[in-house]
Amino acid sequence: MLTAEERLEELERVFQRLEDESEVRPIVVEGLRDVAALGRLGISKNVIAINRGVSVFTFAELLSRRWRSAIILTDWDRRGGQLARMLKDALSANGVSPIDKFRTQLVILSKKEIKDIESLPKFVENLKVHRIPQLKPETWSRRRQ
Repeated sequence: MLTAEERLEELERVFQRLEDESEVRPIVVEGLRDVAALGRLGISKNVIAINRGVSVFTFAELLSRRWRSAIILTDWDRRGGQLARMLKDALSANGVSPIDKFRTQLVILSKKEIKDIESLPKFVENLKVHRIPQLKPETWSRRRQ
């Protein structure tokens, strides 16, 4: 079992890889709040929200005009899982290779404490708080008068 510090380090590695990958392929998320959440984590290039009023297949078709692969980063609740499967099928049918390994890594690292992209910034902040060593009163330095 990973400590809070180890989980935070792993999450930061995943976020860095996502930022690097976003240079060459889009990251598909569910909505604008997910786009904003990834932005707060430093992932801001080519993050695209699928909820734009078009069908999943039409969205995949539009994506295929520019990209050969795409990262699927939907939530890991039931609806997000269904959407991820639909996206994988639609992207594949349009010649776009779907990549979902990052979603899987986030599911494992969040340990079901959160279930959506929107919650990631707060989750990371909570892990950072746990990483700070708690000082015992006897270690506090006293001010000299």
